[in-house]
Amino acid sequence: MDLTDFIARIILKERAFKRRSWTMQKVRLLVSGRVQGVGFRYSTYALALDIGDICGRVWNNDDGTVEILAQSDNPSKLAKFIQEVRKGPSKWSKVTYVDVTMANFPNYSDFRMAN
Repeated sequence: MDLTDFIARIILKERAFKRRSWTMQKVRLLVSGRVQGVGFRYSTYALALDIGDICGRVWNNDDGTVEILAQSDNPSKLAKFIQEVRKGPSKWSKVTYVDVTMANFPNYSDFRMAN
């Protein structure tokens, strides 16, 4: 599935739950590859600030992956964020796989590195 299909699915699901009061789009990204010890979390943080309207958290997992919770009420900005994470926001990182799923977590008001 490409990024456009993923965002389209998010939008369709949002419309299906139109009665809910939220319009925030929330995703969980599990990033594999050379993503720890190479500035990946900081670069992800900087990316979220550069794009704007992206809130959430990024942290290292014990298994060598990096996990990201990201939210935005702007689907195009969220899509751009996901696309850039897939490229690897740090020049020293090498992303081999990103698992993107819709998520349900409390709203964040900023983007932070969690550990």
